[in-house]
Amino acid sequence: QVQLVESGGGLVQAGGRLTLSCTASGRLFSSLALGWFRQAPGKEREFVARITWSGGTDYASSVKGRFTISKDNVKTTVYLQMNSLKPEDTAVYYCAADLRNWVVSATRLVEYDYWGQGTQVTVSS
Repeated sequence: QVQLVESGGGLVQAGGRLTLSCTASGRLFSSLALGWFRQAPGKEREFVARITWSGGTDYASSVKGRFTISKDNVKTTVYLQMNSLKPEDTAVYYCAADLRNWVVSATRLVEYDYWGQGTQVTVSS
């Protein structure tokens, strides 16, 4: 079992920045690949970013160049640095863990084994 707890969401103005954190417990952190997804009201949950055990990253085209995923193995925490935020980035952001820690690209929900509860990000115009 893996437990994931997100934090860092909030309200920010368009053009601003926010950093989300997700702390994992219950399994060796290096055995996991970690991803961020988001779900806006009335829309399906969508892939945002992913990082493998070795630091390989993948991003959705909508956030590439604005968002950065990173991790701290000592703190067993994955981060999502979000810059140049837009109102369309408003969503509940979820952290997810995948036991296939070597796979760089995995954008489907079914590819992830564990999920956090989510944290709300609201970007005002």
